[in-house]
Amino acid sequence: MKLAQTTQYEPPFLSVIVPIFKQEKTIHKDLQNILQTLAATPYEFEVLAVVDGSKQDNSLQEVKKIKDKRLKAIGYEENRGKGYAVRYGMKEAKGDIVTFIDGGMDIDPLGITMLLEHMRWYNADIIIGSKLHPASIVEYPIQRKILTYGYYLLVKTLFGLQVRDTQTGLKAYKRQVLAKVLPRLIVKKFAFDIEILAVAHHLGYQRIYDAPVKVNLDWSNTTIKLWGENGILNMLQDTLAVYYRLRIKKFYDDDYQQERLFDHVLKMFVNKP
Repeated sequence: MKLAQTTQYEPPFLSVIVPIFKQEKTIHKDLQNILQTLAATPYEFEVLAVVDGSKQDNSLQEVKKIKDKRLKAIGYEENRGKGYAVRYGMKEAKGDIVTFIDGGMDIDPLGITMLLEHMRWYNADIIIGSKLHPASIVEYPIQRKILTYGYYLLVKTLFGLQVRDTQTGLKAYKRQVLAKVLPRLIVKKFAFDIEILAVAHHLGYQRIYDAPVKVNLDWSNTTIKLWGENGILNMLQDTLAVYYRLRIKKFYDDDYQQERLFDHVLKMFVNKP
């Protein structure tokens, strides 16, 4: 009797996007940490350091000081928001799997390998790092736990997403998902996370799971804002706007007749807001 031949696993090429904004004092050390962590894995990889507003400080110059052929320093002059920076990196990425991790090392970069293992185990379309995963190592104030859980319930109700924490800055996507989803998106700032997940799920990419993370953030130096760009009410407004476009206006559907514009920074046609 012949034994069944086992197929040897070949790790996919990996792209890691690091959005950067005003981090000239720390970004050199942070990127070195990411590179060293990834070098210890079986993956061939590239790291795309996306400077969101090179006019703001010397972050771009600091990135360029690192002489590593696996690191690419890219970006643009004006600040356009984290969502736009991640989207810009995704457009430039060459990997079969595209991940992003927030700069600043609040999230342990070892979490990238955890996401990749989960993507392989579940044959997932998207894997999300989650502070609410039972195996996550994170301590944060009760107020933030309540807000995170409350937002989870809202997202589950509006979009049918079962993942517990959509806002942690560590995610991994299959390349074909991004090819389908990216041109449809319009959110440039922090609601980008929920827009890309909701649209991907709506378009049939429903194998979306979460994975544990280790968070090193000093919560005593953070504040919860009600108003402002990153405030709770602004986030809620943007989330409801995504729901309106998705469920009522059918904005993201294939047959929606939407005017498209050429974005000269992204170098691609995108939906007009």
